[in-house]
Amino acid sequence: MSPLTITLIVIAVIVLFIIFLYNSLISLRNQVKNSWAQIDVQLKRRNDLIPNLIETVKGYMKHEKSVLENVTKARSAILKADTVEGKAKASNMLSQTLKSLFAVSENYPQLKANENFMQLQEELTGTENKIAYSRQHYNDMVMVFNTKIETFPNSIFANQLNFKKEASFEATGQEKKNVKVQF
Repeated sequence: MSPLTITLIVIAVIVLFIIFLYNSLISLRNQVKNSWAQIDVQLKRRNDLIPNLIETVKGYMKHEKSVLENVTKARSAILKADTVEGKAKASNMLSQTLKSLFAVSENYPQLKANENFMQLQEELTGTENKIAYSRQHYNDMVMVFNTKIETFPNSIFANQLNFKKEASFEATGQEKKNVKVQF
């Protein structure tokens, strides 16, 4: 084989490697985006259920106005958040306030017996479970993507192709603590 043929083969292998790497990174990045979209769908579902829950609870929990206000504030924070970190923080805050709301509802037997409240509580619990699963799937996809762009030799080309690490959906500080409910 001539040196020209060897050089062309080496160049062809490098070009094929870059094409394969680029396509696999695009595929992984799209999976990360899709995973985030699944979280967003569940967050929207939860946000849509909350006004109904608040209306149901209002009449029974006149003395627990601050709990209802905290739920409303947390819901607004999610609607305003536009980054993964912002939505993660707002979502965790809302989860905590909903736990407080359900804990406080234990003091209201008539509310607990209300069919509408029970149905909303069940739907929100199911949605919370779906959010947790979606977060886990998202973080798994982010880990695969970030690992792919950080390992050698991919890191050399991923950087040149302008692929950046994605942020994981993480609970921080206050969100990791247990909910305190005081009566």
